[in-house]
Amino acid sequence: MINLIYLTVLLPLIGFLINGLFGRKIKNACPDDVGEKIIGIIGSATVGISFLIVVGAFFQTLALPVEERSNTVGLFTWLSVGGLNVKFAYLVDQLSLTMALIVTGVGFLIHVYSIGYMHGDKGFWRFFAYLNLFIFAMMNLILGDNFVVLFLGWEGVGLCSYLLIGFWYDRNFEKGTTSQAAKKAFVVNRIGDFGFLLGMFLIYLTFDSLNFNEVLSKAATFPVAESTFGLIAIFLFIGATGKSAQIPLFVWLPDAMAGPTPVSALIHAATMVTAGVYMVSRTSIIFASAPTVMMIVAVVGLLTAIMAASIGLVQNDIKKVLAYSTVSQLGYMFLAAGMGAFSASIFHVMTHAFFKALLFLGAGSVIHGMHEEQNIQKYGGLKKYMPRTYLTFFIATLAIAGVPGLSGFFSKDEILWNAYANGGFIFWLVGMITAMMTAFYMFRLLSLTFYGNERFDHHHVHPHESPPVMTVPLIILAFLSIVGGYIGLPKVFVGEHGNLFESWLEPVYEPAMNKLAHFGSHSHLEEILLMAASVALALSAIYFAIHVYNKKPQIAENVSAKFKGFYNLLLNKYFVDEAYEAAVVQPIQKGSEKLLWKFADVAIIDGAVNGLASLIDKSSGVIRKIQTGATHAYAVIMITGIAIALLWLILSL
Repeated sequence: MINLIYLTVLLPLIGFLINGLFGRKIKNACPDDVGEKIIGIIGSATVGISFLIVVGAFFQTLALPVEERSNTVGLFTWLSVGGLNVKFAYLVDQLSLTMALIVTGVGFLIHVYSIGYMHGDKGFWRFFAYLNLFIFAMMNLILGDNFVVLFLGWEGVGLCSYLLIGFWYDRNFEKGTTSQAAKKAFVVNRIGDFGFLLGMFLIYLTFDSLNFNEVLSKAATFPVAESTFGLIAIFLFIGATGKSAQIPLFVWLPDAMAGPTPVSALIHAATMVTAGVYMVSRTSIIFASAPTVMMIVAVVGLLTAIMAASIGLVQNDIKKVLAYSTVSQLGYMFLAAGMGAFSASIFHVMTHAFFKALLFLGAGSVIHGMHEEQNIQKYGGLKKYMPRTYLTFFIATLAIAGVPGLSGFFSKDEILWNAYANGGFIFWLVGMITAMMTAFYMFRLLSLTFYGNERFDHHHVHPHESPPVMTVPLIILAFLSIVGGYIGLPKVFVGEHGNLFESWLEPVYEPAMNKLAHFGSHSHLEEILLMAASVALALSAIYFAIHVYNKKPQIAENVSAKFKGFYNLLLNKYFVDEAYEAAVVQPIQKGSEKLLWKFADVAIIDGAVNGLASLIDKSSGVIRKIQTGATHAYAVIMITGIAIALLWLILSL
């Protein structure tokens, strides 16, 4: 199966071509909903088969000796210019297989869910074509064996993000249209991509290669200055902040909720936004060689986590709450990576994919049942109308809140422990406060949506459970949200080699961990005490959220009224968008208008062209007066010219 890994990339591309070229004809040619089913089956099957191939490659790799678990599947030579040789090849190792299982597995469930969610949409065929194109790009990103193939997928998922966020291009979204939200995501990502490109250029100049195996092996052994590693790492991290929505480039992800909910689940929760985390993990040896940048990664991740969590406390749009939750959880992943806990970072990528995809799909089920209403203040009491959606949403909420026994607890606890062990008490404390906020706003969301009094208009809204094609993926993701964490049990309980997930990824991170050997160690008692404290604080936050929003809603009203200024600050997302608009967008637009358009374009370029035309016009006007049309006048001019020529010849002898 390893040698067939290219099919996991090719099949979604085929699905994109079939649905993209013939989807409209299939839908129009078939009666009733048959066309939609055919399109949905094609889109889902290509991803489902890819998942089965990845599963086969996983077990085949697992059966190999540890030293033989990294394999390259070459297809053809892509670029050969001077000393640069780039092959279109795929790297099949523990890290790429883990990511591929997440992308194809969760991606398949979201494709199936979309058959029900997008039913009746005029762009049904186009939606599945875009989803397949995204999977194609994402698989190139995570499987590419060099930076160029990775960058191909990197830009591809950015394109698909633009297409899918603006999918409902004729709809409005907050202050603008969905197209404006898509454009915002595209532009912000390009800023990060510029940094990534600079990092790639510097990598090639330093290591004379862009192949992962060559670059990473040289990075582990070559005598390269720490400042060079620092520059490379900071450029790569700038790229990661764009794709994975970290400070200062996080502003695009909340607006990305303008797209259909399955898009939010697939691209902006489970896969695309984790591309930056994957890239940092893939280049772990480079970051480990730049300790200052590692600290920057950790601090940026921590600040992003607590900032986004605080904003999520007061949001009322169900998808916006989950969007800021995603930004916060991505911050956790970068906190782990910055602390040198790369396996814990990818572990949280996996568990987050399960419970956050479930939360978004559950939110989509609620929106579907509430006739597109997204304001949680207009929900309430939906538990009895949507029992399956409620139960699965409840499980995902428990998981993200860090309740013991569910997947989120294991990965989040691993991150908090590494933050304490490798960063100190302050890192743990801020991370813990963020975890408490997460538990609070998620149970606020749960309470306002499924518990309490019904606050919707019964004359216009009739809540109902979603069809099985939407609820079955929810049930599967709920199961994964429960059991997914048990492959990464804490070492304090299972010993040094009992954490199966960390043992699986250990060979990938071994060179980086050798450079990070200076990180200190702590007693198991400390870990158990911190774990107990985090559980107690999370449960307290859960109890408080349920008590306030289910039994004493006036408390929330009183607090928001008493701290109105701070409440408005959080409700308006710290006015970051407004600050960017005033400090960046408007100066660029006005500067472009006055300097580039009116001065450079109109005054200089157009002035030069128009001035030359005017000069020729006036010169022609003078010459035109000679053209009288009288034959005798032409004869005089001719004779005069001949006389002047003869005189010049005589004088020159």
